[in-house]
Amino acid sequence: MSLESHFDRSRVSAPGSFKAGFAPFLVYVAVFHLAWIAWPYFVYPRLIAIGEATFAYAALNLAIRLAVWVAPVFLYLRYIDGVDPSDYLKLRSNVGRAIGTAAVLTALNLLGSMLRFGIPHLSMARVTWNSVLGTSLLVGLIEEIPYRGFMLQKFAERLGFWPAARMTSVLFVAVHIPGWLALHMLRADTAVTIFVFGFVMALAFKYARSLWAPILTHSANDFLSFVIFRR
Repeated sequence: MSLESHFDRSRVSAPGSFKAGFAPFLVYVAVFHLAWIAWPYFVYPRLIAIGEATFAYAALNLAIRLAVWVAPVFLYLRYIDGVDPSDYLKLRSNVGRAIGTAAVLTALNLLGSMLRFGIPHLSMARVTWNSVLGTSLLVGLIEEIPYRGFMLQKFAERLGFWPAARMTSVLFVAVHIPGWLALHMLRADTAVTIFVFGFVMALAFKYARSLWAPILTHSANDFLSFVIFRR
């Protein structure tokens, strides 16, 4: 059986997947992306005032992101689609395959980073509550649940995997744009990098047939970027 057919069969097998229709999902996508515009302009400046290296900042940051990014997905799947969120998101299946996939992708990422930046010179100044918990280890869980776990599968139900992978990668770029604009960091090469990264995460999910593959790979990528190789 091809990966494409397996992906298609697995995503339509959950009872109730199509019960709510497509319109509520599109409303969710629009509201989520519009709501996140408030983050860099109204929420982030107030969090920074607490102190970015403090535990309080990390805890509030995680609480807000879990409330906005993760909780609505679980509520939508449970009460609108009427399915088990963990099953739909593939958080219980093929965990071993997911760990292996993430290990290979992370090894390639580490090798590429070393070829690009050289041997990292570690500094404890980069190790804070937020850089380890919020920006690194839990970022994969927070960002992969709505994008690869939820949006990718919902779009794939109507469009097929490849158009859905492209669309969710574009949306993944879009959710970063308000922050880039607020911090004056909007660059074409960064947007392309995020698009490619999102597409690779979609492929990892498709191959492993488990959301843990992109979750672990994403978290490892950000740990390498923000802690190990950050300059």
